Amino acid sequence: MKITFQGGEVHLEGVALTEGAKAPDFSGAKTDLSAWSLSDAGSTVKIISSVPSLDTPVCDIQTKRFNKEAANLNGVTVVTVSLDLPFAQARWCAAANANSHIVLSDYAERDFGKKFGTLIKELKLLTRAVFVLDKDNIVRYVQYVPEITNEPDYEAALKAAKSLL
Repeated sequence: MKITFQGGEVHLEGVALTEGAKAPDFSGAKTDLSAWSLSDAGSTVKIISSVPSLDTPVCDIQTKRFNKEAANLNGVTVVTVSLDLPFAQARWCAAANANSHIVLSDYAERDFGKKFGTLIKELKLLTRAVFVLDKDNIVRYVQYVPEITNEPDYEAALKAAKSLL
């Protein structure tokens, strides 16, 4: 899998998840600094959106889109993960009125980045990716966006999530 940032190749740490794989549990910090882990989502369908930083235009668009979709996805837990500090994430959520999904920081341990193969070795940020997990945390859809500055395929991810309900 080749991933680029502004055309230059970057390398991801960890093992890339594939469809059919069991997603590993991971933990991070919510905007209020409380801990959250994948197991906290219970037996819901999950959409996990990985972004480099909420302070960039494409990440802003992606996170707002999944927040909007989350408001109408009963039975689906939607999570955005970045390495932004929880304080910055809280400010972004307040400014964007993003309160329909979980925004999670992977800053402390980079647990998500390592376990989901999204940590960019050169930049120490998360790559842009979307994962859809079924109620048993089996990966049913995954997209590691080839060019980090591009948006993911929202429709494919949403279709995959809705098909699991």
